[in-house]
Amino acid sequence: MIRAYKFLLRPTARQRSALGEMLRDHCSLYNGALQERRDAYRHTSKTSVRYGDQSAQLKEIRAFDPERQGRWSFSSQQATLRRLDKAFQAFFHRVKAGQTPGYPRFKGVGHFDTVTFPKDGDGCRWDSTPHDTQPRVRLQGVGHIRVHQHRPVQGRVKTISVKREGNRWYIVLSCDNVPVGELPPTGAIVGIDMGVAHFLTTSNGEHLASPRFLQAMADELAEAQRHLATFPKRTRQRTKRHRAAARKVAKLYGKIRRQRADFHHKAARALVTGHDVIAHERLNTAGMTKSPAPKADPEQPSSFLPNGAAAKAGLNRSILDAGWAQFLGILANKAESAGRLVVPVDARNTSRTCPDCGHVAKENRATQAKFECTACGFAANADHIGAMNVLNRAGLALCAAA
Repeated sequence: MIRAYKFLLRPTARQRSALGEMLRDHCSLYNGALQERRDAYRHTSKTSVRYGDQSAQLKEIRAFDPERQGRWSFSSQQATLRRLDKAFQAFFHRVKAGQTPGYPRFKGVGHFDTVTFPKDGDGCRWDSTPHDTQPRVRLQGVGHIRVHQHRPVQGRVKTISVKREGNRWYIVLSCDNVPVGELPPTGAIVGIDMGVAHFLTTSNGEHLASPRFLQAMADELAEAQRHLATFPKRTRQRTKRHRAAARKVAKLYGKIRRQRADFHHKAARALVTGHDVIAHERLNTAGMTKSPAPKADPEQPSSFLPNGAAAKAGLNRSILDAGWAQFLGILANKAESAGRLVVPVDARNTSRTCPDCGHVAKENRATQAKFECTACGFAANADHIGAMNVLNRAGLALCAAA
């Protein structure tokens, strides 16, 4: 299997400064390569510049600017150029598919946060041998950086990425040949229903409360954002006070993101440990959180009718705060590592179908929390009904596959 391990770095003040310079120089290389592609297309008879052409120029670039470009790993600079090439490939794919193209844009220094080393030992070296009780990673131009390794690394390290999140630095190790740590069988299967009132409900009737991390910090976050908005546009990104206010907002969002990820990992681990088969709804989170289309008023051409956008915005915020897509991805990864089976099923009408008589109707969902069948009178919690129907559909899918 292929797995990624993410660890917190403990750089010194000098190493932190060098890491920032590394990101700035790679960002400059990315923007310069993008500008070259734009100029070639506009002024040279729409000639396309490819990755191979720009990679061949790296030797001259490093010799011309040894202080900024020559000090970093050659392979990491190639990875930055490949990153730009992938952006253009995705752009042309969207053009051919008739989608919104989204031409690749220049990266600001504050938005270029990752540098990748394609091969362990080429410009970087992962050393898990403890140095002063902590392992280290060696990066060309930076030195040996201490790593807070909170779990063992299995398999063979293939690529190493350095990532900045706010004022923290992380290392991401991509490993292959990771052994499967199968858990002993339990003989239990479960269906789960994702929700807003409860984060999830199992087919056994157990509810897992939604922590609502964003809502819990809404007041503090709103105050920090109001303070950031007080700076006029002409002074933004130019003063020390503005940068401190922006870091405050980023710090709060980072804390929410880490709390949510920790909650998802623990919830997924509990499900994987206790069940052999886990069934869940196949959710289209992007479609569910899409804003409603405006409704034109036929009587007044320049006016629009109410479309429930305000109410939908609150629901969208709750869905995104729950982070269903991230949780289901974590659940799938942990299940694969443990030798468990995850079965996604169709999510349509799972909370409107009576598990007793099979009657499907919108009216069966009396309220957000109550289900009452209009045909047979069966009543239960609506989320519990959804989880039971998910489990039933997963059983049918497994029987059909067998």
